[in-house]
Amino acid sequence: MTKAKDIMHEGAQWITREETLTRAAQVMQLLDVGALPVSDDNGRLCGIITDRDIVVKCLAKGHDPDKVTAADLCEGTPRWIDANADVDDVLHEMEIHRIRRLPVIENKRLVGMISEADVARHLPDAQVAAFAGQIYSPAH
Repeated sequence: MTKAKDIMHEGAQWITREETLTRAAQVMQLLDVGALPVSDDNGRLCGIITDRDIVVKCLAKGHDPDKVTAADLCEGTPRWIDANADVDDVLHEMEIHRIRRLPVIENKRLVGMISEADVARHLPDAQVAAFAGQIYSPAH
């Protein structure tokens, strides 16, 4: 049985909710990623911000990324998956919520991220095709 930890990208890092979007962008550049999980004051996942969020929700609206924090962009309940979850549960979570990146948690700590690229790299073509159909389907 393939588990979340088998297909995740290890070494994911998060930023705290107080970090500015400028700092978030710098971390994204350093790690060569397009999304960062955001932690609250207790070190728990409270959201995810993407490079697109920074552009669309901050820069395009004329806001200063040196003053806007990660917390300002975090919306809704963050989704995550346990490291030992079956890959079918991973796909279901991503499909049902139409998300393209999923933090992987083990013992209440961030241990990795699963992205569309990880799904494509590690799973059979038929499973990837079904996943893509769910994520990108306009009728979903």
